[in-house]
Formats: sequence, C-alpha cells, structure tokens
Amino acid sequence: MSRSPRTSPNHQSHRSQVVVYARVSSKEQEREGFSIPAQLRLLREYALTNGFSVVDEFVDVETAKQSGRTGFGEMVRFLNRRSSSCRIILVEKTDRLYRNIRDWVTLDELDLDIHFVKEGTILAPDSRSSDKFLHGIKVLMAKNFIDNLSEEVRKGMTEKAAEGIWPTRAPLGYHNVLGPTGKKGIALDPQYAPLVRQVFEWYATGRYSLEMVTRMTRHAGLRYRESGAPIPKSTIHRILRNPLYQGDVEWIGRVYQGAHEPLVSREIFARVQDILDGRPGKHRAVRREFAFAGLVICGHCGCSLTAEMKKGRYVYYHCTGARGKCGEPYVREEVLEERFTNLLGELNIESDVLDWMMAVLDESNRDQRQFHDAAIARLKDQDAMLERRLDGIYVDKLDGNVDSQTYDRLSGEWRAERLRITHAIQDHQELGTAYFAEGANLLELAARCQEWFAAQPPMEKRQLLNFVVSNCSWSDGKLSGNFRQPFDLLAQTRKTIDTNRAVIGQRQANHAPFENWYPQGDSNP
Repeated sequence: MSRSPRTSPNHQSHRSQVVVYARVSSKEQEREGFSIPAQLRLLREYALTNGFSVVDEFVDVETAKQSGRTGFGEMVRFLNRRSSSCRIILVEKTDRLYRNIRDWVTLDELDLDIHFVKEGTILAPDSRSSDKFLHGIKVLMAKNFIDNLSEEVRKGMTEKAAEGIWPTRAPLGYHNVLGPTGKKGIALDPQYAPLVRQVFEWYATGRYSLEMVTRMTRHAGLRYRESGAPIPKSTIHRILRNPLYQGDVEWIGRVYQGAHEPLVSREIFARVQDILDGRPGKHRAVRREFAFAGLVICGHCGCSLTAEMKKGRYVYYHCTGARGKCGEPYVREEVLEERFTNLLGELNIESDVLDWMMAVLDESNRDQRQFHDAAIARLKDQDAMLERRLDGIYVDKLDGNVDSQTYDRLSGEWRAERLRITHAIQDHQELGTAYFAEGANLLELAARCQEWFAAQPPMEKRQLLNFVVSNCSWSDGKLSGNFRQPFDLLAQTRKTIDTNRAVIGQRQANHAPFENWYPQGDSNP
C-alpha cells in the first residue's frame, strides 16, 4: 500500500519521540490478538525497529458499564503540552484510535504523524489527498462498526421486550431480578411498590390534581431509590402514563404482554388515563419537525434559524434573535432546499472520474486483500492439521491407545482451537471485503448525493445533510457551509478537475485525472 511522503532523515531524528495508544473493549479481550498486552508488544517492537523513543503509553479498557475514553483524553492533553517535541502516535489500526468523527477531527487539528502499524500506513499533515481520503473511509468504517455494536445491543433489548421482559433499568416500584430462564427482568419492589400503587389509587378517584398527588407522595415517603430526593410532579405524570404498571411492555412504539406482575389493575390504569385525557390543557400539541431547523445559523448574529408554518402550508425560517433583534429577513423552506441542492452539486462526480476513483480504491485495497488472503490460508492449514489430529486421536481411543480422560481433554482443546480459527477466518473475510465495499458506497453517495437529496422527504433530507455537511450559515440570501471529511476532499478534487478541465483532458489518455491522487510506490517497503 502506498504511503505518504516522509520527511528527511534529519527531520525524522528530531521527531523520534512517540506516544503509544492501545484500546480494547471487554468483549474483544476474549479474542486473541486484541488484548492490551498484544497491542503494546506490537507497538513497542515497531518503535524499536524504527528507532523511535516511546515517551508515554496510553491505554483505554472499555467495559459495558464504562465506555469513556480517559486514556484518549490524557493523550490529547499530553500532545498539546509537548507540541514541539512529540508529534507521532503509534496505534495498531484505525478502529483502535477512533470511536467517532469527533476523535478524528480532534487529532487532525494537532497536525500529527499517525502510524497505523497493523495496516502498514502512515498519515501525516503532508500526506497525499488520496491517503487522506482513504483514511477518511476507514474512519467512517470504524464509526460504522461502533454503530453496529450499538445496533446489536438494541436488537437484543427488542428481542427481550418481545418476550415480555422489561429490557432495561426497572422503573420506580419494581427492581431488577434474575428470572428463572437466566435472563434479567423485573419484579415488584416490596419497599416502593405499595407507595406507587397508592399514587394510582389516589389519582383514580378524580378528587386530586397532579400537584396534590405529588405533595401526598412526599408525605407518604416516596423518594428516588439512589438519591433519596423527593419525586417531582413530572415524574409522577410519567408513572401514571406508563403501561408497564398494568402489565404491558411498551418498547420502540410497540406494546407487548409483559411477563412481570402488574402493579395495578387494568381498570384502575384505564380510569387514570381517562382522567388525564379529560383535563384540558394538560397536553401540548405535537411539535412539528422542520427539515432544516437547527442545521443553519444566521450569518449576521450567529443565532440558529428556526421555522414556523404560516397559513397551514408555508414554512418560513428566520433568526431566533436570541442575541437581540436581527435584520435577517424570513426565507421560505423551498429557497433553503434549493440552496442546499446547489451546495451538494459540488460533490457531483462524472462517471469516468468515478470509475477512476473506484480503481484507485481497489488498488489501495490490494495489499490488504493479500494480507487477509494469506492469513486465511495459514488459518485453514492450521484447521486442517487439527482436523487430522482429531481423527487420529479418535482412532487411538478406539484402539485403546488413549484413555478417555486424555481423549476428552485433547479433543476439547482442539475443538475450541478450531472454533477460534473459524471466527478468525470470518473476521479476515469480512475485513478483506468491507474496506472496498464501504469505500465504494461512500463514493456512490457523494456522486449521487444531489440526486438523492432532491428525491427524499424532508426529515430524510435532514439526515443526509447531517452526514455530509456542517457549519452552515445563511446571510443575505446566500447559504454557505463546509463538507465533512472525507467529502471535503471529494469537493476539492471536483473543483480542481473543473479548473483544469483542458489539462485533465490531455492527462486522461495515459494518466489519472488528478496527479495528487495518482497511486505511488511504497516509500518504505
């Protein structure tokens, strides 16, 4: 894989101080090759081989209860303090360093050299645009991996809800318990359940307001479990509206028959809902969501643009005026949409240029595919050897050459090893294909961004803009904004191609349309 241009030997010796960063989650510690000691050993050996001096090491171990990145924050503060002497980070690979786009931006602003040891790449401030663009794709892939983990957690919680099991922290009146099937659920809390039941019974009489019921619960001794603080009226209202107390599990818009014991009868719960619904002014009208509200700031005063509907059909945006009266006039939603459409047009990529970029992406992925293919071949050889061992020891057991205890121990170890190898092969297969697939999807998104934006309903337009642009402002009828990485590099490429159209037309016969993107040989084979 091509690397970014490196500095001169003298400059390199001046910048030989490095920091090491390693990160692992509790799940990944169970898998070979992801442990903190394995990462640190790899990075220390790399530093020794390349003549670097490790001045500090930063480690993050994330668990299900605590996912903060203390080590990452300490590393950033250290690099800010040592801005003149230490500007190099050694890390195993992209998804060890970044958890989100904010991490990427934070490190990008520090102008560092980052060595991704396992990927065999180096990213520096003077790296070629192609290296930065491909690195941006990897960052988005790392973010996508984290999002997938969160999605798996949500999927598991939804499956529990469908079984009637409350999938998260128990509300007041219940406590979390381990059910007979081994899954965590909820049961009535002997201390608080009678008090919460009393809240429903008081309000069901129709003689007490929410304010009065709130005061009555305080006198009765109902408090938050952890802090002991009194329960406010808003929480009492949420309790009275929660169908969990009548035996139902409401999760992501769906209601399931709960497996827990109801705290109140359905008759009392229904009576409470009728009383709540019958009190005028207790519920606010559903707030309309506007496509671009909160996405654009006023170019005059820096306040956000908000929206309102006129005559039931026309949407107008205007400055909130939070910092005083602002002279920026109202603007119709259709006008803002047109300006956003024009802005996204800066990402349009012609088909021949898109084909070339796909070729660059494929070439950059070639070394990675070769690495993963070689690893898969080695793992398959190990698996075949273990299969032969299992066959052989089974025959030895039948022939009486191996006792049952030895057979059970060795066969168990070898089967566990085969299972680990199977998982490792799957990982290499996914990593070998995901890089190009994610990059290709990103390029296609950029190429068709304007087209897709025009065809989407308002709220999906908003999601697309959140992903592609940032720092948008409106002033004197003009919209300005920045593209997020790596879309900014694509926009830069597009402008360069447009500016040098005639020259590029000559290059296309034998060369890439943008020399700064053209692949180069590995500077450090």
